[in-house]
Amino acid sequence: MDDNLIINFTPTGMIPTKEMTPHVPISVSEIVEDVHKAHEIGITMVHLHARDPISQVPTYHKEIYGQIIEGIRKYAPELVLCVSLSGRDFSEFEKRSAPLLLEGNLKPDMGSLTLSSLNFNKTASMNAPSMIAKLAGMMKSKGIVPELEAFDIGMINYAKYLIKKELLKPPYYFNLLFGNIACSQANLLHTGVMINDLPENSLWSLAGIGNDQLKMNSLSIAVGGGVRVGIEDNIWYDTSRTKLAHNTDLIKRIHTIAHANGRNIMKPKEFRMKMDLEPGNGNYGRKI
Repeated sequence: MDDNLIINFTPTGMIPTKEMTPHVPISVSEIVEDVHKAHEIGITMVHLHARDPISQVPTYHKEIYGQIIEGIRKYAPELVLCVSLSGRDFSEFEKRSAPLLLEGNLKPDMGSLTLSSLNFNKTASMNAPSMIAKLAGMMKSKGIVPELEAFDIGMINYAKYLIKKELLKPPYYFNLLFGNIACSQANLLHTGVMINDLPENSLWSLAGIGNDQLKMNSLSIAVGGGVRVGIEDNIWYDTSRTKLAHNTDLIKRIHTIAHANGRNIMKPKEFRMKMDLEPGNGNYGRKI
């Protein structure tokens, strides 16, 4: 990995509600504004989830994703934007792939691709081999780069299988997520094994679920990786859970830790170059 730090900002997710924390951005305008504030502090990319404007539950509708992307690109035309294709709430390919149909100035640079099915505390994310292959194939055909989500070592091995099938093209970007109850835990052994097993030409960021977010972010900053950070993975600022986090507070803390480790923040332009992405400013994704 490079000395410059990838900050992958995850402002919303699928789980946090206004009842859980008033600070989670849910409406289009709230998400756009939170990303704006984070962009001014300094981030590399954004992992976006959309919510229904009435019910506030997660939605797959490309029109809402399009409104979010349009709002962000008015002030940050180079920022790398990734749309969620999660299988936690939606099982049909047409729904999960809907945001990939956005084009032109609304085209996402990346789309999330969870590399296997998995259980969370109370729900499951279903990702059948056929679904993974179809999503990967559609992204490849449209020049949208998969944001590869791996919760355990087997998912990394599955990414290598997709590489052999020529459904994934280098360079690759991985989010390695730790601390979920049914997957790799937030310890040095699990972390080292997963990083060591990544394919060549991979950029990667570490994420921690709940209290493990700060731990895994700090570890990754220290060892040269990137970070995935935001209210999606943890609504609390402190591990004692006495203070609810603002996304801006989480981003500022990452900057403080990065500065202490002598690391600068990777700008979107640099990430685009490393990931063979178009330069932004009207041209998005990867050339087909």
